[in-house]
Amino acid sequence: MSILVNRSTRVLVQGITGRDGSFHARSMVADGTRIVGGVTPGKGGQQMDGIPVFNSVAECRKATDANCAVIFVPAKFANAAIREAADAGVELVVCITEGVPVLDMISSYQYVRDHGVRLIGPNCPGLISPGQCKVGIMPARIHLPGHIGVISRSGTLTYEVVYSLTSAGMGQSTCIGIGGDPIVGSGFIDLLEAFSQDPETHGVVLIGEIGGEEEEAAAAYIRQHMRIPVVAFISGRTAPPGKRMGHAGAIISGGKGTPEAKILALQRAGVDVADRPDEIPGLLRKKLKT
Repeated sequence: MSILVNRSTRVLVQGITGRDGSFHARSMVADGTRIVGGVTPGKGGQQMDGIPVFNSVAECRKATDANCAVIFVPAKFANAAIREAADAGVELVVCITEGVPVLDMISSYQYVRDHGVRLIGPNCPGLISPGQCKVGIMPARIHLPGHIGVISRSGTLTYEVVYSLTSAGMGQSTCIGIGGDPIVGSGFIDLLEAFSQDPETHGVVLIGEIGGEEEEAAAAYIRQHMRIPVVAFISGRTAPPGKRMGHAGAIISGGKGTPEAKILALQRAGVDVADRPDEIPGLLRKKLKT
């Protein structure tokens, strides 16, 4: 099985006629995703490689019964795109766009929750259930269907860890990049809970980084609630103090968010923390045997 997306997921692409939207829509289709429509205001009635284009998400959803939206629009339009998808009743919204203002996301975070919509992102690579559905920009060729869930704040590290898992013959149920911004729609705890409820996910890899306290909160949740083993990797151990490292959320402030604090919290929760990403398959295999 998988979480969030599967073979029956019906995807609409917001910004499908743009450079990034069209490129990644084609990639998603090639990887088996059911894209049923696209949205670009003012271009309704056109087609992109046979995919119908609509002026609004509401029109697209009414015509196609899409239940997932993926957003490829410029940052200044992303907040409106998220809200438009929520207003139309789309169940899952995946925002790939980076550079979305934090104040916009603070309001959008609560907005989608009030509408009962799950948001992944922004500034994320999306998610994939290998062999079933890809929503976003992850390279499907490195994935393998299986029983390991992956949750990550880093797109590049996701690919590295997934490649190591696949090379070790450990397939994935669903891999999710939650995004590296200070405010994201779904965090570690949201997705740990979903994986814990999936009978076909036998273990989870958590990929964190410096900044914020999301990993510490996840450790507390794992200690109390997780029924399946979790292993982790925390990036940024050598980051200079006070420097932002790549992601907007990857900054240590007021002594909080240090890699040492995150690793200690995870270890106290019974999570094995890898020193290198390529150690994860071995740590996970040991956990699964106990």
